[in-house]
Amino acid sequence: MIGFEAHANALDALKARDRYRVLVPRKGIDFASNDYLGLANSDTLHNAAISALDRGVALGAGASRLLRGNDREHEALEEEAAAFFGAQKALFFGGGFVANTAIFSTLPRYGDLIVYDALVHASAHDGMRLGRAQTVAFEHNDVSHAEVLINEWRAQGGTGRIWLAFETVYSMDGDLAPMRDLAALAQSHNAVLVADEAHATGVLGVQGRGLLQAYEGQVDLLTLHTCGKALGGSGALVCGAASLIDTLINRARGFIFATAPSPLTAALVRAALLALQQEPSPSDALAKHIAHAHCEAVQKCGLPTPQSQIIPVVIGEDKQTMAVANRMQARGFDVRGIRPPTVPRGTARLRISITLNTSLAEISDMFSALAEELESAPNV
Repeated sequence: MIGFEAHANALDALKARDRYRVLVPRKGIDFASNDYLGLANSDTLHNAAISALDRGVALGAGASRLLRGNDREHEALEEEAAAFFGAQKALFFGGGFVANTAIFSTLPRYGDLIVYDALVHASAHDGMRLGRAQTVAFEHNDVSHAEVLINEWRAQGGTGRIWLAFETVYSMDGDLAPMRDLAALAQSHNAVLVADEAHATGVLGVQGRGLLQAYEGQVDLLTLHTCGKALGGSGALVCGAASLIDTLINRARGFIFATAPSPLTAALVRAALLALQQEPSPSDALAKHIAHAHCEAVQKCGLPTPQSQIIPVVIGEDKQTMAVANRMQARGFDVRGIRPPTVPRGTARLRISITLNTSLAEISDMFSALAEELESAPNV
């Protein structure tokens, strides 16, 4: 039998650098998940599942959407999502990673240029590698740098379409994109805004519609809304112009050759979108938790004022970061450490996530504990 010594040696190297990863069962108070609205294990989705099963919604699709896998639940979700997010059309994918990969590998054409924020998700990078357009990164949230790159490309003879790609809320830093300036840049260059709303959907904007809905009709806009974070289910919705969505249906390999998402999952996402539209919206309740967490983070831990429900605590060294995370977990708070290559070298951090799975008192207790751990940790 052929051995796998090279793989074993590579894993040993990860262990030596404190970057070896293992799967850990969930335990403790949730400060790590993306279940921002607490919908994943909620009565709302439990009841929606029972109702869907009672009316005969299937557990599995049985085929790709272009074969026999297309279900009325998929189509109903897409119609409702397009209306909710203000787009011409929506398309449901099995997950955010495959949806993002499909966008960048399919829609920008040969001769086009993708100008992307340096911190966009790995799935966007994978999609760009598979695509035919030229690509160039601008410094994080630096719109002036993006414009310089566009002008340089035009000066060098570039004549295709510009695709301006970014995330509205960045998953490891929790900061927000400069939406107004990016929209203005897109207008001035007839560019398409490609906005990953994964960590804004359900959290920010009117009724959790995200941060780009206000720009619908003002610029060419394509948005990605994942369903496995604040919406509590799984999958992802790509929303935009009908011609772009139809192109994905006809050309995106991650859509054409994949078994369709579960119709039951589509029904649950429909229920989650409906929940966002109730009064009061769960996003309003989350806003109170986020504001409380921001105050605690600044006052107790001396952190810079956060911008969203994601609060990074940059420690720097991998080993020290994981040691603090482990001690927080031992105290009953599920806080996770994030290491390279997920974040740049030398910026290992705790990624604190604020959700409705915790109470205000638990948020206060967590930051009190974190302040103690940071105080006792050397060089933090």
